[in-house]
Amino acid sequence: MNILALDTSGPVCGVAIANEDAVRYEGAAVNRFTHSVSLMRMVDEAFEHTGLTVSDIDLFAAVVGPGSFTGVRIGVSTVKGLAHGAGKPCVGVDALEALAAGIAGGDALLCPIQDARAGQVYGATFTAGLLPARKLNDMAAKLDDYLDAALAVAGTQQPLLFLGDGVKPCRARIEERLGARALLMPPHLCALRPAAVCAVALQRQAEQVDYLTLAPHYLRAPQAERA
Repeated sequence: MNILALDTSGPVCGVAIANEDAVRYEGAAVNRFTHSVSLMRMVDEAFEHTGLTVSDIDLFAAVVGPGSFTGVRIGVSTVKGLAHGAGKPCVGVDALEALAAGIAGGDALLCPIQDARAGQVYGATFTAGLLPARKLNDMAAKLDDYLDAALAVAGTQQPLLFLGDGVKPCRARIEERLGARALLMPPHLCALRPAAVCAVALQRQAEQVDYLTLAPHYLRAPQAERA
């Protein structure tokens, strides 16, 4: 099964093509261009470099959130269009679950966090695996409230491993609260891997839907509605 996965939920624009046996293509762009400019160029490159065409894709996957409102819509809308044109199914992938899926093994509680702005983070907790075992549902909360929830499901002495674009702005407070129990991934390991989106989509292929049903997953109302 060939899967094309797109992620535009955060700062990185990601595209991957994979099947059960191998990652055929993976691209992640961090640059001055918006995701709307970068994404289709990367999709074209993925097909060119693999020799595949859109008709060779069996399942289209999009990160449906949580994340940037505009960013999520770019990826979801693109997958809806590709799936409609190809007459193939698609599947939504949770950004926090995909972040956790990029970590192999270890005893730490995985704590993917994204910068939700407005003094909040999007966060959840998992233990490592494919699929990662969820311990805390996705939430949009102030950092301290999220840390309280994560500590409540962690073992007494269990370390907590943080990754995602929320690590940079939250690093000082996490270290202040957790001390030596906090493990913070360095910048080059913090980003969501597009190939991990493919891996999660492969595991969740039974949840595939048609292009009309695929929709973003938001944890709070847009700023315009909140204001």
